[in-house]
Amino acid sequence: MATVFYTLAVLACPVAMGLMMFMMMRGQNKNPASQAQGPADRAEVDALRAEIEALKADRAAQPPRPQP
Repeated sequence: MATVFYTLAVLACPVAMGLMMFMMMRGQNKNPASQAQGPADRAEVDALRAEIEALKADRAAQPPRPQP
């Protein structure tokens, strides 16, 4: 009887991992149309890229700080 419980305990991890992987794969392919970017999304991405470039330029203009 103890070997049955031991076997179930050993098999529980790989079976659960396989089930989780299956569920995650199934969820990714459920609605590919929602991934399409509209004009508002593209405008937001462009604004964020411009903000990143401005922050990089601001950081490059600052003098380097001394290392401790």
